Amino acid sequence: MTHGLVMDVPAPIEFYDAVHAEVARRSTGGIDGMLLHVGRPTTTGFQVLEIWESKEKCDRFFAEVVGPATASVSGGQAAPGQPVVEEFVPRGLVVPSAAIAF
Repeated sequence: MTHGLVMDVPAPIEFYDAVHAEVARRSTGGIDGMLLHVGRPTTTGFQVLEIWESKEKCDRFFAEVVGPATASVSGGQAAPGQPVVEEFVPRGLVVPSAAIAF
């Protein structure tokens, strides 16, 4: 079953940019199961929206890649702010250029 999440993070957008770059550096072989990732600045920090093929693939990626990338960027210190995460079951997704539709 597909899995979605929205994370609101009370940290500067520059922190997102740095983590995003580190995740990309660590994911040269691709990201198994990710269908969509969008990051955007907000008035309180930044927000991330992701759609995954399954919760298991999402959880594995966060444990194996995002967590270590975040620790690397923050120098082993706690991230600037704790994210508020909302998980959901996507009801539809269309990405014509990737031939994804459900």
